Amino acid sequence: MPTATEQAALPKVIQGGMGVGVSGWRLARAVSRTGQLGVVSGTALDAVLARRLQLGDPGGDVRRALAAFPVPALAAAVLDRYYVPGGVADGERFRTEPMLRAERGEAADLLTVLGNFVEVWLAKEGHEGLVGVNYLAKIELAVAPALFGAILAGVDHIIVGAGVPAHLPELATRLSRAEPVTVMITVDGDEAPCEHRFDPRALLSAEASAEEAPGCGGGVGGDGCQCGGTVPGETGPAGSATGDTKPKRSVGRVQDVTIGPRPTPAGGLSAEVIAGLRRPAVLAVVSLPVLAAYLARDEATRPDGFVIETPGAGGHSAPPRGALTLDENGEPVYGPRDVPDLAKMAKLGIPFWLAGGAAHPARLASALSAGAAGVQVGSAFALCEESGMEESLLTAAKSRARKGTLRVRNDPDASPTSFPFKVADLPGTLSESSVVEARRRVCDLGYLRVPYRTAKGAIGYRCPAEPHAAYARKGGEPTDVEGRLCLCNGLLATVGLGQRRPGGTVEAPLVTLGRDLSFLEELSPEGEAYAAEDVVKWLVGS
Repeated sequence: MPTATEQAALPKVIQGGMGVGVSGWRLARAVSRTGQLGVVSGTALDAVLARRLQLGDPGGDVRRALAAFPVPALAAAVLDRYYVPGGVADGERFRTEPMLRAERGEAADLLTVLGNFVEVWLAKEGHEGLVGVNYLAKIELAVAPALFGAILAGVDHIIVGAGVPAHLPELATRLSRAEPVTVMITVDGDEAPCEHRFDPRALLSAEASAEEAPGCGGGVGGDGCQCGGTVPGETGPAGSATGDTKPKRSVGRVQDVTIGPRPTPAGGLSAEVIAGLRRPAVLAVVSLPVLAAYLARDEATRPDGFVIETPGAGGHSAPPRGALTLDENGEPVYGPRDVPDLAKMAKLGIPFWLAGGAAHPARLASALSAGAAGVQVGSAFALCEESGMEESLLTAAKSRARKGTLRVRNDPDASPTSFPFKVADLPGTLSESSVVEARRRVCDLGYLRVPYRTAKGAIGYRCPAEPHAAYARKGGEPTDVEGRLCLCNGLLATVGLGQRRPGGTVEAPLVTLGRDLSFLEELSPEGEAYAAEDVVKWLVGS
């Protein structure tokens, strides 16, 4: 059990790590400056980094953070490949990034390290407050390089949900010493998980050829060239069938960026940098005390704290216990078995925070009286001034919520992970069936794709949100694709980083929020803007 002094030092408010870039460095820094825990979303930060650079990096924030990276030559290589002074022209598509892979994935690993370093470094710049980063355990291939990049930047906490993060405490310990780690990757078709090795010192010191620099390395349909090429038998960029025997680039689908020779890393990480690394505290997101008790029973899996997330929270939710039943609106039905027993949580003697509809001073007080260290709040910060959400979406969400016309549904099919996912119904977003039907299915980011064992014994990758024909060709169950949305592209579009497609189209956004938006009555009664600091002051009563 934490001592009274330790309990007093814990943050009462944890800002949720939402979406892709909604919880960006500006929001996290604003919350941290109030003395609470600001959190950046750790999802897809490689793409966020690359696309911000291609937009010209207004203000120079990304370049300032890259200048602080401890291996300057690697930062310079990323600038060479992605930075476009003044930004790409309107309608010009972003250069796509290398996809995460179980084998030969060094280019994606490196960009992931750099993306997480930049986001955390900027969030920590200019103050002494605590900064955390939020990860999805489901994105198994990203966790190790992402975490190491955050550790290089001095991250204080990591928060891990959407899975069972049993390996995270030991992973954080070893990576804080820059030691090689092995992450077990689930491969469909294999009885045992695949061992995926990540060696941070080797990654940041190896002399990489130009081909290994962060660039192409995946596939539009999952296996071919992800820079706009096609896979044999798939549909080409203009919708015409192609019989090519090899994937190839499509003219005009990739911007013309001058790429110079890649500088040779000068010695990799120094002994001084490695000696200065600190292990962050690990907070596991769970829905019920039974999982918390399982993780707490062994020192190797015991986190430093828990976030108890109820089904009302935004983003992914744990499915109901028992057989899945849906209500008249097609949403999962939760019952008494899904209500966490806070007395059991308190008996574990490990700090915990409550999440999901917790944005109210009275709910913070109730959490504290039940033995919690505080609350995690997402949506109230997602709609504040420092949020990374596109201004038009933020305004529409607040307006509809105030009028009582905004529906946030818990969609059991939307996410490729099969976890229920909150979708805010807003015009022009992937919440509308007409927008979904008009979108050409493409998998050119691949964060939620799953490794599988091919008939020839190799490791392939598939995602139920990719083109139906590609998914079926890879052995995927046809029923898996029903209702699936491309969260990767949709969430990037929500923060203004959506990919531009042939014909002038841009990927449509996808907005996720929690079910309870009543906080707007206090923070924005007339629809006015409010800041992250206002949320904190309202919650803690200062």
